[in-house]
Amino acid sequence: MATGGPAKNPKKANLLDPHSIKHLLDESVTEVVTSRGYVEDVRLSNLRLLIGSISIAIALAAQFNPKKFPENIDFLIACIGLYIVFNGLLQFISYTKEKNAILFTYAPPGSFSSTGLIVSSKLPRFSDMYTLTIASADPKSISANKPVHLTKSVTKWFAKDGVLVEGLFWKDVERLIDDYNGERKNK
Repeated sequence: MATGGPAKNPKKANLLDPHSIKHLLDESVTEVVTSRGYVEDVRLSNLRLLIGSISIAIALAAQFNPKKFPENIDFLIACIGLYIVFNGLLQFISYTKEKNAILFTYAPPGSFSSTGLIVSSKLPRFSDMYTLTIASADPKSISANKPVHLTKSVTKWFAKDGVLVEGLFWKDVERLIDDYNGERKNK
């Protein structure tokens, strides 16, 4: 049920930089998942942007307060406290909700599932093993499927010059999506 395919322009990564490799693979995973009809859920990103903007506004208020230092000590202490609270909230969201997630989605239109996906990935330091996980955005839902994992060496998807062999990578990701949805056909 592939609706899309790899892009025409080859994607290239620096094979000596694991962050470059992971970033390129994560971007490609996002393309594959969205091409399958899943729409990205950006609510958590928007919440993080709002909290970050509030933190910046607090810092600006503390910096450009018209009163001079000795008189504004209470205001500065309040700003510092609020800044710490909002940044702590950002860290809490990253630690509890995002973890290794690279994509949150809504359920595809017209599907029987009422939950979207959480797609997460890992490329451990000093390792070539890329792990991709697809799980339900609401694991307690009755329509949630069990999480599925794919662990494979990144050397299987890259040519020696650093070009991503997108056809192979797309097939692996689409197979993982089919495994999650229970649609994979055994050959």
